[in-house]
Amino acid sequence: MIPQTQPPLDEMNTKPTYFIETYGCQMNVADSELVESILLDEGYLKAEDIKLADAIFVNTCAIREQAEEKVHSQLGRYDKIKKKRPSTIIGVLGCMAQNLKDDLLENKPYVDIILGPDSYRKLPDILRRKKLNSTSIVDTKLSRYEVYENLFPRRKDGVNAWVSIMRGCDKFCTFCIVPFTRGRERSRNLKSIIKESKEAVNSGFSEITLLGQNVNSYNSNGVKFFNLLEEVANIDGLKRIRYTSPHPQDITEELLLIMAKHENICNYVHLPVQAGSNRILKRMNRTYTREHFIDLSKLIRKILPNVGISTDIIVGFPGETSKEFEETLDLMEQVKFDSAFNFKYSSRPGTKASEYDDKIDPIEKKKRLQTVIELQNKHTLEKNKNLIGSIQNVLIEKESKLSSNQWAGRTESNKWVVLDKSEIDINDIIPVKIIDARGVTLHGELFDKKEAT
Repeated sequence: MIPQTQPPLDEMNTKPTYFIETYGCQMNVADSELVESILLDEGYLKAEDIKLADAIFVNTCAIREQAEEKVHSQLGRYDKIKKKRPSTIIGVLGCMAQNLKDDLLENKPYVDIILGPDSYRKLPDILRRKKLNSTSIVDTKLSRYEVYENLFPRRKDGVNAWVSIMRGCDKFCTFCIVPFTRGRERSRNLKSIIKESKEAVNSGFSEITLLGQNVNSYNSNGVKFFNLLEEVANIDGLKRIRYTSPHPQDITEELLLIMAKHENICNYVHLPVQAGSNRILKRMNRTYTREHFIDLSKLIRKILPNVGISTDIIVGFPGETSKEFEETLDLMEQVKFDSAFNFKYSSRPGTKASEYDDKIDPIEKKKRLQTVIELQNKHTLEKNKNLIGSIQNVLIEKESKLSSNQWAGRTESNKWVVLDKSEIDINDIIPVKIIDARGVTLHGELFDKKEAT
């Protein structure tokens, strides 16, 4: 459903308006859609111009330092808006609100509302209280139960709908702040997830991505993630299903067999490795070894032929020696990921890893990151070139950034394909013959079955 936007000034009557900016992971996007639903139900309208909004919210990420710096910069921009319109309410939502509330209260006095990720239901009451109260209102209490059952997001038009199936994480990786900003794991009930998924399909979405901080540890009243995945796959009219972000420890053979069984479950697994050294993996508290990870990647490719496997890699974790970094490169050579999200280690206050004294020199971290990026680009191009001449089913998602005369879409294995426009449209799944591979992008042409015969 498309959020209602602000009408012309002569039609506005007295309805208040809001504006939301979102940073960080897909879970933050899903949470912003949830907040929009709450605001719209409360009678707010979406403002087209942030400078004219009665309430401005930033939904924030605390996972990486760079995201926090960007939000601090945006808050300075909001302060200038508030000085011109003192009645403007400014709110900070999400993980950064949870993690840095004291800093915000001390150094950003113009911020009116600070809400953690488990406090969104309280927003209507807080907005009403704020109109009568000049002090900042803070609610960052974490909940052991809140999964926003029976609250459904308001989505813009598009191809993919994010469906949150669980919140929090129990893994406690030593580099990660999520268990402290989003709390412990808890799962939504199956009925609620199926209802939201059906509504998304009925609203025109072709693809659903199931979301969780550790999505495949989903467990609601004995219903495991592979059970849920099969139930969602059986929804009439749902063309594609993806899920993110899983943990290697919870990838099971049962899950992989369900993926192989249903054509609408995409042939793609995101498998975050983080590092290739057993000592560093133990220091990260990742709960698996490099040997287990490599064996798991082989099992995935055995059960799911032509699967796309992506990963996350952190370089420069405290204490990582040059030899241990080489082990990460060796693991990359053995697995050969289709793509990777690569990061320099970023210390987050409050995590165990932030207490390590043996930090890696920033210049060395940058050098290692560049080495990983170059190796992954090589592997990605190799994988993509192997697809030249093949026929891939592509879901058209948007106009290409390269040309207004081309479409861009994704294969089941999560590879982007660019092709010339023809009598096809967004949301169509079409057979495409891959004719070229450049960088991370495939280039193709519409496959004509008649011509092929």
